[in-house]
Amino acid sequence: MALYSAAAAVLVGLERGEGGLKSLVYNSSFPHVRQLYALVSETLRYASVLEKLLDGAALLQAEKKLAPQMAKVLVYDLLFGKGLKCGGRWKALARRHRPRLEAELARMKVRHKVSRNEDLLAPEKAVSAAASQVPRYVRVNTLKTCVDDVIDFFKRQGYAYLGKAASVEELKALSGKKFLLDLHLPELLVFPSQTDLHDNLLYTSGHIILQDKASCLPAFLLAPVAGSHVIDACAAPGNKTSHLAAILKNKGQIFAFDVDPKRMATMSTLLTRAGVTGCQLAQQDFLTVDPRDPKYSRVTHILLDPSCSGSGMVTRGPGEEAALSAERLQALAGFQRRVLNHALSFPALWRLVYSTCSLHQEENEDVVQAVLQEWGSAFRLVTAFPSWPCRGLAAFSGAESCLRASPAETLTHGFFVAVLERCKEGAAAPSSLPAAVKENPQPGEVTEPGAAPKKRKKKKQLVK
Repeated sequence: MALYSAAAAVLVGLERGEGGLKSLVYNSSFPHVRQLYALVSETLRYASVLEKLLDGAALLQAEKKLAPQMAKVLVYDLLFGKGLKCGGRWKALARRHRPRLEAELARMKVRHKVSRNEDLLAPEKAVSAAASQVPRYVRVNTLKTCVDDVIDFFKRQGYAYLGKAASVEELKALSGKKFLLDLHLPELLVFPSQTDLHDNLLYTSGHIILQDKASCLPAFLLAPVAGSHVIDACAAPGNKTSHLAAILKNKGQIFAFDVDPKRMATMSTLLTRAGVTGCQLAQQDFLTVDPRDPKYSRVTHILLDPSCSGSGMVTRGPGEEAALSAERLQALAGFQRRVLNHALSFPALWRLVYSTCSLHQEENEDVVQAVLQEWGSAFRLVTAFPSWPCRGLAAFSGAESCLRASPAETLTHGFFVAVLERCKEGAAAPSSLPAAVKENPQPGEVTEPGAAPKKRKKKKQLVK
């Protein structure tokens, strides 16, 4: 019963625009987050089918006290999921109407001339196709190991290493137990999309981080020098924070903020497992942090990945996007402008990365443009990764300096990244940062586009 109630509550939250799927799942009181996320995701994937089933079987008319969101969850698990293996009184209610629901499902299949449940999905198929083509990305945690040792470990487990990828097409062609080194990021390994490494010893011991490639871009492009003071403004659940710590080699100071206590607890566990030190966690709204506090007087780098619509996530169902109203989108954009303005007010700030997992121009280019206009010539956009295939939408002059990522063009989740840098007095034009940023570069230091990563010295021994 608790699972179905929690899932129905998440659906209600999505319809009211209270947050994205991931944040609502993490904010729930249900202890088994992965189970809840899977149930809600699949219910959303079948949303249009479930609505037709409920109408055809007149279930809501027969059960006046049954909320539509709970009905969708129950009918999904009854007909398409695990068959209501839990649920108490809800299980009894759904089973009472099972014959009628099964008859309506059979009629739907006849009308659509299909034999399988999945064949009833129409727009939902596009979501599945996008998700299936995004590979499994594995970031090597250099706080505990190095790329060469992780490659050797996987080879001993029977995986075939194919070397460094030369193109996105090579990533797309991966299958079976084969893997590559990513063509852009030097500490990212790429496996076929169906590869499940959650039980792998390297993952459970914190030697590798399962993180989408696009999500690795913000910390990589921020590129703080070892010893820097850095703020991760909206940090939980912590993958980007651990990436920052690895770039800093645990030398320096990270201030990580997030307002949600449950997500902060998850983040604390993740960072401990990853071997992160020199990171101060604060359960605090970043907008309430005083930029003039002496504690932050040496903060030169800020990573800002604020709450957004999540429209770029390939696991996001059509039902989620449909639930996003124009008012909710404008409210998100307003919040994003406020938090970006606040971040730029830190007096020693030199470089900032603004990122979202949204496809909407309102949350991306429009936010950056509005804030840059407010700051005049104080900050400029940096053109990062000139060879990156997806650029910002031509919403304003200089928007092409921003990055976009997408399943179709970069084989990643949908993402947006803008790199802002403090100008010297009078300078306002975008600067250029070449294609590959050197590991922990000094300002202005870069490597040649496409250069092979340096051979790293052996680090701490991998778990045997």
